[in-house]
Amino acid sequence: MSHAPESVRRALGAAISIEAGHLSVKDAAKLASPLMDDLVRLAVFGDPVEKDWARWVIWEAARAVGTYSASIHDFYMARGRGDVKGVTVPAMNIRGATYDTVRSIWRTALKLDGAAIILEIARSEIAYTEQRPAEYVAVILAAALREGYRGPVFIQGDHFQVNAKKYKVDPATEVAAVKALATEAIAGGFYNIDLDTSTLVDLAFPTLAEQQRLNYEVGVDLTRHVRGLEPKGVTISLGGEIGEVGTENSTVAELQAFMDGYDRTLEAQAPGMVGLSKISVQSGTSHGGVVLADGSIKEVALDFKTLEDLSRVAREQYGLSGAVQHGASTLPDDAFYHFPRTETAEIHLATGFQNMMYDHMPAALRAEIYEWLRANAADERKAGDSDEQFFYKTRKKAFGPFKKQLWALPADLKATIAAAYDAKFTFLFENLGVRGTSAAVRRYVKGPAIAMPAPGTGGPSVDAAPDDHEAGE
Repeated sequence: MSHAPESVRRALGAAISIEAGHLSVKDAAKLASPLMDDLVRLAVFGDPVEKDWARWVIWEAARAVGTYSASIHDFYMARGRGDVKGVTVPAMNIRGATYDTVRSIWRTALKLDGAAIILEIARSEIAYTEQRPAEYVAVILAAALREGYRGPVFIQGDHFQVNAKKYKVDPATEVAAVKALATEAIAGGFYNIDLDTSTLVDLAFPTLAEQQRLNYEVGVDLTRHVRGLEPKGVTISLGGEIGEVGTENSTVAELQAFMDGYDRTLEAQAPGMVGLSKISVQSGTSHGGVVLADGSIKEVALDFKTLEDLSRVAREQYGLSGAVQHGASTLPDDAFYHFPRTETAEIHLATGFQNMMYDHMPAALRAEIYEWLRANAADERKAGDSDEQFFYKTRKKAFGPFKKQLWALPADLKATIAAAYDAKFTFLFENLGVRGTSAAVRRYVKGPAIAMPAPGTGGPSVDAAPDDHEAGE
């Protein structure tokens, strides 16, 4: 333990020991105590050495007690076979106050005996929330330990997206940027990644196969890159996407054109390589919802028949878990029970949690953030935007600059927000069929729990930060 900084040694007390780069948990009960609060704060706000050591301690302590980052691939393959039914996995993007918010998720999971849950973050969110992959993983695992959660934890890179404009100018550089992010994410413990090359779909071509060609060809290139980085024994769960969220609704023919081209290309280039586990589609939503001039959200005409048909074809023809629905967190409450009914494999939830945070934060802090947005996001204001529309669309950009303030909210306010989150996650997990999924997750997801090398012994730099220009999430 001689190389760990004093601040980390002090946080561990007698609960954890480190000898010759090997960690042992001496008192597992202490992992669900303020000890973990101190460690995770060092993992996020410490100096570079403190961050390295705190993140490593959290990872290895979690592994020691049976809580580990894992791939949901085998669970999704079981879903594709029909061995798992009636659950839509919530994939949740947590942009701010991440530790406290994710603690609520694990509390709810334990209460409902649910484990079919994904925590994710998109390429663009990593940049503007200032949460690099290694930090995000450490916070999620620390929250699980704080609440006493045990078992596989699914952490996902959402919308690892190729920017169409940049690709048109310089394809190699843009694809390399996505590969660099995937490399960093996998090294940090992301074993689930959504590859988004749907931005390259070109509707100018006369046939669906031609429209989808770049989508599946670049998707195969990224697939091969990811498969080459997998830790031994891990098959990373990979998602594809056939149409940008917020555009025209997807069709069965589009799904078939993409999957046929993807499977054919992958087999030709890398015979026998494992492909996708799911496919993202468009069925009427948009990221964050459409905000009206008064700040309210426009009602969405969600096409559940499209979701049902696409999910069925994805399972029956291609062995995937089904279709994935993005932009779902701002839907009305009565929409959510339809997702497991139509056997939608996964839905992505982000903006609704952000909205709850803004609704509960102190008025003075919200006013300070809005003033910051006026000065720092003015170029994103469109002609005709009301203040309500401008702030609603841009306030996600404040999560990084105001990270410390959101982590340091008063204890009584944190308790109020926690109660609101507990109620929200309970509602979502109940309606999505997450209750009671622990047995199925543990049946199909067997590990392994990957060991990380101690800092200074050849492991990756935790704060590697390749270029992350803005992309959709």
